[in-house]
Amino acid sequence: MNDIFELQQIRQRISERYLSDPNIRINVSLRQPRLHLNDVPVRITGVYRHIFQVEEDSSGQPKRHALQYADVLTHDIELLNL
Repeated sequence: MNDIFELQQIRQRISERYLSDPNIRINVSLRQPRLHLNDVPVRITGVYRHIFQVEEDSSGQPKRHALQYADVLTHDIELLNL
């Protein structure tokens, strides 16, 4: 039950940031799909029940990524200035 509460807290904090100032910095280390970002500025573009969507342009072109709240809980995603 504690993990469910923590996921709700993470979802709420991301949702509040999406509404107030969607620009954040992020570290991502995911194996599937393979995605590695280190201190990259992103903009939160959507907040949904199980995922949130971010847009980044570290490669020179804008890319959107759908990320899971559970990956924040397991520290595969780190929100640096949330």
